[in-house]
Amino acid sequence: MRRFFVLLSCLGLWTMATADSIEADSNLNPGLQNLAQEFFSWRAIQQPATGDDIPRVERPDGWVPDWSPAALTRYRTGYRDFLARLDELDHADWSKADRVDARLLRAAIQRVRWELDVLRSPQRNPLFYIDQTLGSVFELLILSSPITPERAENIVLRLEAFPDLTQAAYTNLDQAVRPFSRAAIAVLIDIDERLRKMRIALQLHFPEALRERLQRATKKAAAALQGYAHWLEAADPIMTDEFSLGTDAYSFFLANVALIPHTPGELLAQGRLAWERAVTFDTLEKNRNASLPPLTIFADIQAQIDTSRRMEGRVRQFLEAQDLMTVPAWLKHYLNRPLPDYLAPLAFMGVTDDLTSETRLDEHAISYISAPSPDLAYFHLASAQDPRPLIVHEGIPGHYFQLAQSWKHPDPVRRRYIDSGANEGIGFYVEEMLLQAGLFDDSPKTREIIYSFMRLRALRVEVDIRLATGDFTIGQAGAYLARTVPMDLETATREAVFFAFNPGQAISYQIGALQINRFLSDARLDLKDDFSLRHFHDCLMLNGNVPIALQRWEYLDRADEIERLDEMAEKINSLMGQ
Repeated sequence: MRRFFVLLSCLGLWTMATADSIEADSNLNPGLQNLAQEFFSWRAIQQPATGDDIPRVERPDGWVPDWSPAALTRYRTGYRDFLARLDELDHADWSKADRVDARLLRAAIQRVRWELDVLRSPQRNPLFYIDQTLGSVFELLILSSPITPERAENIVLRLEAFPDLTQAAYTNLDQAVRPFSRAAIAVLIDIDERLRKMRIALQLHFPEALRERLQRATKKAAAALQGYAHWLEAADPIMTDEFSLGTDAYSFFLANVALIPHTPGELLAQGRLAWERAVTFDTLEKNRNASLPPLTIFADIQAQIDTSRRMEGRVRQFLEAQDLMTVPAWLKHYLNRPLPDYLAPLAFMGVTDDLTSETRLDEHAISYISAPSPDLAYFHLASAQDPRPLIVHEGIPGHYFQLAQSWKHPDPVRRRYIDSGANEGIGFYVEEMLLQAGLFDDSPKTREIIYSFMRLRALRVEVDIRLATGDFTIGQAGAYLARTVPMDLETATREAVFFAFNPGQAISYQIGALQINRFLSDARLDLKDDFSLRHFHDCLMLNGNVPIALQRWEYLDRADEIERLDEMAEKINSLMGQ
């Protein structure tokens, strides 16, 4: 019965989170909350731009990236100061919710250490500066709301920062990795033409007073990036091919940042079992469907947009009708739109969707798509045949559904802590959950798409870990994914490059889903007749930014994974001299 009250408490928070106006819970520790507020405000300025759609943050007006050597020194001093201040807080009277929040805050601060002092991306990764230049502009272009004069000004400011950012790269990149450098050079081959097309399209949406400045800024930005590419080519002979971090560094990430209570070897074994399971189910499904015709591709982009809108509504209805989870009445929709002309030249920079934000919950989430074609890459081709697999992962009840509810959490720490691990685990978990619940019973060939996704997510665990520990080159990883999923080599190689310079991200899908499976099975055993699948999912979504081990601890009072994390962190931090 005690655990049932824990469940009711979570539901009470969920009810609060659906209100139009939310104030922080007065029971939350003010010292911890104030420190967290200060950190997340600092992090919005310091956090690197990224193509990943989950950890995108809202930047202050007038923000431009600063990765000068002086800024790097400030950032390192900053995260160490936050860690020291967190350690100094008096936690004698903290509730379990406070202790969860403190672990979230520590993990968020340790993420900065991981980026600066373990990955050392500013020193090692030439692609990092592509993200801080083009990626910082992409962050503004991806927003689906109309381009205001203020947003136009911010786009120009970020373009004007390109020369300073590339100059910082020349100073900082003293340990540059050759495979990352060559990938950056390939990205920049036609960057002047891409930026020219972006500028021409943007001018139609810009105030007249800013158009000449946009033209000047774009030309200087293109010149800066072309100069950067030439510099990388000249420096190629003195670069290193060694990009792997090693097992200790990866273990540091698991214990301190991702809060995953397993060793790399344990995760490899879990990934292999998941892969074998996915292959078996995929084989059985294809055998069952052998006489059925393949899925057809939509005739045009409008047909795909219209079908996607109808399918999104049906997914919502299915969730409620099957008593799987609550769909809040206030939640906006996840819709498709044609890729804008000003975004298309930089679409390669990241996931082309806008999942809104904490301050934009009155707007629809938008996924930008290209015209349906058999030549589309892996995920886009799947959507051109049936939009539901990506609606489920990216929209309802996946990323947008979960993030929107988490952004209404009454606890500010849980609104603003986002590290993509739990989020991607949820996104993958709901794919298989809805497969088993019967959403795709009307389309056997769509079930094959889901099983293909399962194969990919399981393989990502092996590829991520083997890249990080030095068992795979990027070329080997790309070829392995392309052959084994199977998927097109271009998408597979792009994934391999991303995983190589962002270790730990690729495991989040499969390992997160496995953690949720364990969480659910433990909840069902512990709560017995009091267990409700709807209530479990509602709590999971509300707290969807929170690593699953912490959710399980709070929801079920099971501390075994927390104790394992503490043991892992103590061991690896001692090895790494923290």
